Amino acid sequence: MLLNIFRAFFIIIILSVLFVNISSTEVAGESDSRSFWAIVWVGVGLAVVTFLVDILTPKGSLAALAGVFFGLLVGVFISWSLAQVFDMINDIYPFFNLSETAMQAIKLMMGICICFLIISIVIRTKDDVRFVIPYVEFARQSKASRPLVLDTSVIIDGRIADLCRSKLFDAPLVVPRFVLNELQLVADSSDKLKRNRGRRGLDILKEMQSNTAIDVVIDDTPVLEAADVKGVDQKLVVFTKNCGGRLATTDYNLTKVAQVRQVDVVNINDLANSLKSIALPGETMEVKIIKSGEEAEQGIGYLDDGTMIVVEGGRNKIGQELLISITSSMQTSAGKMIFGKFEGFARKSNNNNRKMS
Repeated sequence: MLLNIFRAFFIIIILSVLFVNISSTEVAGESDSRSFWAIVWVGVGLAVVTFLVDILTPKGSLAALAGVFFGLLVGVFISWSLAQVFDMINDIYPFFNLSETAMQAIKLMMGICICFLIISIVIRTKDDVRFVIPYVEFARQSKASRPLVLDTSVIIDGRIADLCRSKLFDAPLVVPRFVLNELQLVADSSDKLKRNRGRRGLDILKEMQSNTAIDVVIDDTPVLEAADVKGVDQKLVVFTKNCGGRLATTDYNLTKVAQVRQVDVVNINDLANSLKSIALPGETMEVKIIKSGEEAEQGIGYLDDGTMIVVEGGRNKIGQELLISITSSMQTSAGKMIFGKFEGFARKSNNNNRKMS
């Protein structure tokens, strides 16, 4: 946004300077025709070259205000140096023989173009300025301030809202326009299950926007690198890499693709798994057997967080609370499994058995 406003001011200023100086040469008379065309061609040529270099320069992060002042200072110094060289060339070579008005106009437009170009480059590459010029740093980029780019799966999942409310993430949440469009397509689907998931995602997104503790931004900025990319997942990777953020998702395959493309990923499932309590061999715990397992004498139970418990000797104790000792545990990206063996009935189960007898 800041860069586009700056570009608009540049166009207005360069056209104004060109118009004023052309008018001054016309008032001077026909003998100044060489100066007239010099002003026109030099002004238009400098403006076109400046825009081409500005557009072709790789994009980076938004500029800090200090970068504008620093770029302006450097641009003025370079413009003054080149103006001296231009005066010397005009004095040495009589072929040019430009008038003082034309020289002033050319130097003024050259200074505007150079200042614009320097400021534009500093704005988009300010993170590398300290590497080139030691002890000069416009904005310190900390990992905590990097935006979280949300995909459709993490919005529908909804846990990201709870994590932000708990102040675990202090970074802004960015939802690209193409992700919002995909969420709307899911909400308009003819399939009832997909339609419910899409509507849930829209409700969660609206709830996050209404919460003052969560900073949600709907980004409409077009990404030139993703213009020819097909698929929302690929666009997400390109968008996240372009804005220097982190991708928040629950999609296992998207996580792997983003890691291959060297994009930082926050997988909510992995985060949830890392927050689960650690079960050490030899510890005891109580679990209710829900169903029988695949192997003989195995019973299956679940903790409140969804962790599966496989109990040896629990097959014929379905519906009862058991006291088990943990033998081992296994952590995977899909979840966590705990293995244990039957040690006895839990206190609640023992009390129920006594009442029944």
